Amino acid sequence: MLHAAGFDQPLQPKYEERTGDVTSVEQIVFARQHRVILDVGAPEGDGRGDSAARQLDAVLMTVGFKCSRELLDALGQLDRGYVIDTAVKVIGWARELTGAHVEHNAYFIDFPANVPDTEEFWMGLVMESVRQFAATGDSTVRGGFTAGGAFFLDLLSLPGYGTYQHTYIEMLEHHEELIPLVSDRMTVLHLGGTADAELAGLWQALAGSAVPLAGEDLAGLRVVAEAAIGLPAPEVPVRENRAVINAVRVRAGVGPLAGTVTDVLRVAAELSGADVTLTRPPKFASLPRTQRRLLMGALQAVMRDGGHLADVLPRAEQWKRLAERVHPHEYPQYPAAQLVFAAARGETGARTLASHAEEGFAAGNVVGAANWLTAAPGMLWRAADRILRTAHPADIAPLSEMFAATAPRVSGRVLLSVREHLANRAEHSGAPRVFANSRGRAHVAADTRPVIDRAVITRICEVIDAEISSRLPDVGRLAADPAILGAALPLSGKTAPQGLGVWPRGSVTPVGGLDVLRFFIYWRQAHRRTDFDLSAVFTDEKFAGNEWVSYTSLRTRAARHSGDITDASHGAAEFIDVDLPALGLGYVIPQVFVFGGEGFDEVAENHFGFMTRGQGQFGAPFEPRTVRLRQALTGDARVAMPVLFFRGDDGRWYAKWLHMRLNAQLRTWGGARVEENRDATVNLARAIMTREYLRVSYLVDLLRAKASGLDGDGPVTYIGVEQPEDLPEGSVVYTLADLGQLIPA
Repeated sequence: MLHAAGFDQPLQPKYEERTGDVTSVEQIVFARQHRVILDVGAPEGDGRGDSAARQLDAVLMTVGFKCSRELLDALGQLDRGYVIDTAVKVIGWARELTGAHVEHNAYFIDFPANVPDTEEFWMGLVMESVRQFAATGDSTVRGGFTAGGAFFLDLLSLPGYGTYQHTYIEMLEHHEELIPLVSDRMTVLHLGGTADAELAGLWQALAGSAVPLAGEDLAGLRVVAEAAIGLPAPEVPVRENRAVINAVRVRAGVGPLAGTVTDVLRVAAELSGADVTLTRPPKFASLPRTQRRLLMGALQAVMRDGGHLADVLPRAEQWKRLAERVHPHEYPQYPAAQLVFAAARGETGARTLASHAEEGFAAGNVVGAANWLTAAPGMLWRAADRILRTAHPADIAPLSEMFAATAPRVSGRVLLSVREHLANRAEHSGAPRVFANSRGRAHVAADTRPVIDRAVITRICEVIDAEISSRLPDVGRLAADPAILGAALPLSGKTAPQGLGVWPRGSVTPVGGLDVLRFFIYWRQAHRRTDFDLSAVFTDEKFAGNEWVSYTSLRTRAARHSGDITDASHGAAEFIDVDLPALGLGYVIPQVFVFGGEGFDEVAENHFGFMTRGQGQFGAPFEPRTVRLRQALTGDARVAMPVLFFRGDDGRWYAKWLHMRLNAQLRTWGGARVEENRDATVNLARAIMTREYLRVSYLVDLLRAKASGLDGDGPVTYIGVEQPEDLPEGSVVYTLADLGQLIPA
């Protein structure tokens, strides 16, 4: 618990049972933009607010944050009591953003020092079990023989294994105080605008996002949509985001803004607390009569405005389940809406565009198949690879014309996704193919598709470049931080979690020049005993080698594991230290395994992250100001691969961001371990490293080509990792949290 001299209370708010939930627009602005909103009517001070503001700044620095000069000046002019109230909130949010709101204890009290050899550690536990049995005649140790006749011993049953043998405070007493370094992370907090202005900005950013939102951003959209119920609605290009907003409207008694029948299905899912993406079949709840009437009215309007019954067929079963909750027969005034449910029951002769196109593909008539898909340009462009690789050379010219003619009616996100895809299809390199679904689950397979001619790819990419450029605004004077240019464009936000320092999948960022890389996992179980395992695989630059660190291999030549915790009733943490100079060339691939119990989405709380340190920096295992990344792990898979680290040709270490999930290979008598899953994780890492991602530098080059105000003074459009201080008044800023706004709708 942090204190600062002069404050009459600890600067730490009390948390609810489940932390991390977004509760206010203020907190969203802080987490996304690193800005602090001050009340317009905040009481002015008598000079004592300045000292309170500086004390706030001093406490924030211990967790890696610092107030900008503008924010300090604004706080200094306000009443001391108001500043202290603001400090309590801000420090609480900062601690939560880094993960410092929970206790990160370590199984080995001196970690990373005095970590025993694995065999020595296990034998010590076995001997303690023997001593207990000799003294009491009782033993909790479990073991037996496998079907193959091998004897096994259940480590979890050894006395003292997997549970802390000391308190968090006792662990801290074994560690020297952290020696701050200039290279430690220091995130600057800026003065925000008025609450109304920040709400309007968030409303535009989240509702108008060109990519689907997920996680904290989707939860934030729900909060913002309710707060902005009286504001004009921006254009909402993404249907999942629109469903969240429409659900808020329906709860307020206002009809949803739907363009397709599937829009209405998504609203029903959101109202039911189900998956708005419809990836998982939603379990619809019983809805109030007013909401049922609004849904039926929306369906009626969609069908009256040209809706297609064929859109019902791919999700016919979901429509049947919704009919059980909506009772369409009770609304005879909406006959067109009732046809939707009739189509789901197979009582109409509707056919999908996809079925017509499939007939063309089956007959070898690629141009005919593509012509059917021009009625739904997004489908045409998503099928670009299949069309181009199966077309006869004589068909390329008319097909190129179809793509060019339909490009203006396709979302920017789809066009950019196709461009990224085609960039990886120019040559038959033999690189493995990565499949990743909307939940981040991934697997790797050999790429057996025919090569697409480079000239064809160039022609389609030129169409995309011209279309994207035409949609980009003239931003005037443009300034781009070189550090942001390696970020991958966030073409989907579904699998990219939020948190501190999280980059989109495929981004490459320097780790820094420090010697020690420490990553960690924290989790707290909700209802049943849960065991997460932090592990890492080490390979050389060719992905060869068979070295890892985990609870079964506590020490290697370059790494130390903090010890296995198997019960997280009150929270648990595991750490791995990697001595980068000792490791040399190669890759570090961290993984988190769900060994047993609740999954990533089921636990009360979890977060993964990494820190960087100097060799002699000391400090506790977890020091907030050294945290470079803190993110929640999500999904229903058993293995998470958030990021990998590699040494570049320049000798520096880099991170490549994965946000991937894998299905684990399980042991015969236990849960998932790194040993059984090494090949799968290394194959995925290799595939990701060979894949090219479309980066922010691509859009920056297009923006620069259009910029009219290259010289002079005045406002700038700034694109960077974080907002710098002292930008000219009126400047527009895009940071890591705003990259999705760069993608044209």
